[in-house]
Amino acid sequence: MIIVYGLKHRLSPRKQALMEIIFHCLHLELDIPPKKHALRFIGLDAEDYFYPEGRSEDFTVIEINLMQGRTEFTKKRLIKMLFCELEDKLDISPIDIEITIKEQPAHCWGFRGMTGDEANDLTYSIYR
Repeated sequence: MIIVYGLKHRLSPRKQALMEIIFHCLHLELDIPPKKHALRFIGLDAEDYFYPEGRSEDFTVIEINLMQGRTEFTKKRLIKMLFCELEDKLDISPIDIEITIKEQPAHCWGFRGMTGDEANDLTYSIYR
C-alpha cells in the first residue's frame, strides 16, 4: 500500500503522473512489477493540512509500505530516485517532498487469501 497526501487542489491534477513516477521508481529500484501495489491519494483541504513552515502548497507526503527485507542501501536509493524524478518530471522541489518507508515482517501482510510469508509466487525478491 502506498499513500500520497497533499493539498487537494495541487494533488488532483498530478495523480496520474505521481502514480507513474512512483511505480516506475519501485520497478527500477525494487524490481516490483508496475502497478503491483495499491496506491491511495488523500487530497486535503487547506484547513485540514498543516505542513511544515518554509514549504509550499506542493508539499507532498509519500508513505510506502513494504515487506521487510530490503537493504538500507536499496531503500536510500529508492528515496533519492523519487526525489529526483518528482523534481525532474513534476517540478516539485525536494524540500516539498517527505517520503517514509514503513516495513513489516512478511507474516504481517495478508493478500490473495494468504500471509506474505506463505506467498511463494512473488515475481520479485524482497531481499535486495
